[in-house]
Amino acid sequence: MKKLSIISLASLALVAFLTPACTPNAPSEDKVFVSPDKVADITKDGTVYNLNDFVAIFSPTEEGNFLSDTTPYRTRSYYDGYYFFSIDTLPKDGPGIYIRGRVVTDDYGGNFYKSMVLQQIVDGNQQCLRISVDMGSASGLFHKGQEILIRCNGLAIGRYANQPQLCVPSYNNNLYASSANQKVGWAPGRIPAPRFRDAVTLIGKADESKIMYEEMDLPTLQQKYLKNYEDIAGVRVDDGRLVKITGVHFTGKYDGGTCNRYDPDKDPSKGNPQLDGDSYVFGPTTGNVGYPQSRYVADSSEKYTVLVSCSEYAKYAYFYLPAAKYVGSITGVLGYYVDQPPSDNYPLTEAKWSITPNGIEDILPECQAEGANPQWYPTEWAIGMPQPED
Repeated sequence: MKKLSIISLASLALVAFLTPACTPNAPSEDKVFVSPDKVADITKDGTVYNLNDFVAIFSPTEEGNFLSDTTPYRTRSYYDGYYFFSIDTLPKDGPGIYIRGRVVTDDYGGNFYKSMVLQQIVDGNQQCLRISVDMGSASGLFHKGQEILIRCNGLAIGRYANQPQLCVPSYNNNLYASSANQKVGWAPGRIPAPRFRDAVTLIGKADESKIMYEEMDLPTLQQKYLKNYEDIAGVRVDDGRLVKITGVHFTGKYDGGTCNRYDPDKDPSKGNPQLDGDSYVFGPTTGNVGYPQSRYVADSSEKYTVLVSCSEYAKYAYFYLPAAKYVGSITGVLGYYVDQPPSDNYPLTEAKWSITPNGIEDILPECQAEGANPQWYPTEWAIGMPQPED
């Protein structure tokens, strides 16, 4: 046994000596990124469409081309001639169908889970499109500020809750979902990660300075976008825009109520974001049913307001809202979300608009009570944490 061990060790040493080094070469920049002047060569088999033209040309009707009597869209898709959930498939073969833009979101904060927003600047104005992609930590490959070219052949353009997006058809048959009978059917789904990587070309290095934010105060936002809440089809072109709203403060209210502060002496569950959906934080628990109620910000007059949305799974979901005395700005993606037919219980209002922050770095100090850990961890809230001042 001992002799065998010696022979084995000698054999391994000989193999190691005779085997050349297998250290891979570092990838060169030109192997990863394509220079902008090479895009014309890549796209010579087809056309690069502006984002708005892409949606208008390849999704020209409300019902899309995927509507079927036998396997319909989800049942609450339709309202008065409008389809909130629709799909138009794109031809797999034939001339190339390309779109080009800059990734303007990241999934680090958790507010853009398996999704991203693409921005293109045309004649000084932004055009934007959501992309649904089944890829965790997508920002590791598609950094914020990265310009990309997408060959869309074989994919689809759809509307999910009235929001246009690049996607693939997906059939939902989850009979255990909340209101399952309204949700079974076809709807836009996430593009598989390998399929998306094959379709995308990285153009140059990521450059966040090239991202355009439309900066305005709340009265301007109201006049330009929020007042259009009844134009179900018209608002789609504005969904996904990047905005920076200045001179606002958090009111501590949501659509239909006021946020609860934590007071363990009165009720240890009230105001606890792990138990109370009305607590004074960005995204309290929903019990995995529905989504957190967005929080209102207002201008100094309290006349103009807009909702700020946050996923309950975002890293800052349990952060306290800034105190009402704090005045600052909110930066994020403007969205118009309608996922069921309007009714007396679900009217069309300005509250269909909201701003989804990419992160809260600018206001982070205001979101932490004195003495709290300022670092960004998935769960920040803790019983006994001091409350912000009014």
